Amino acid sequence: MRVDPFPSNDALNGLWRAAWSLREDRDFSAILSRSLGHIGAFAGDQLVGFINIAWDGGIHAFILDTCVAPAMRRRGIATQLVEKATELARDRGAEWLHVDFEPDFAGLYRKCGFRSTEAGVIKLR
Repeated sequence: MRVDPFPSNDALNGLWRAAWSLREDRDFSAILSRSLGHIGAFAGDQLVGFINIAWDGGIHAFILDTCVAPAMRRRGIATQLVEKATELARDRGAEWLHVDFEPDFAGLYRKCGFRSTEAGVIKLR
């Protein structure tokens, strides 16, 4: 696990394509430069997992973009990413760490100490 590794757009887009079957490349530089922190999991020099910690500039931090390359799943990498993100957010002054997730990921986040709360979301595009 590496804290704030600032992986290249090519590395992140490659991981996104593998993990989520996304086809459109993104520029992550603006996102990562405003994050509270981010963590990369590597196999040698290859990015195989990633998590981003967004924040409100105050006491609330938000886990986003947790992903692990399909070939590297079921090895505890996602759990390690979430645990390291929790520690990093705490160390950098956040008092609350939020995460939204689909039902398939409830076990991961519960295991890492998250509890259920009421929340809402609107798809804008």
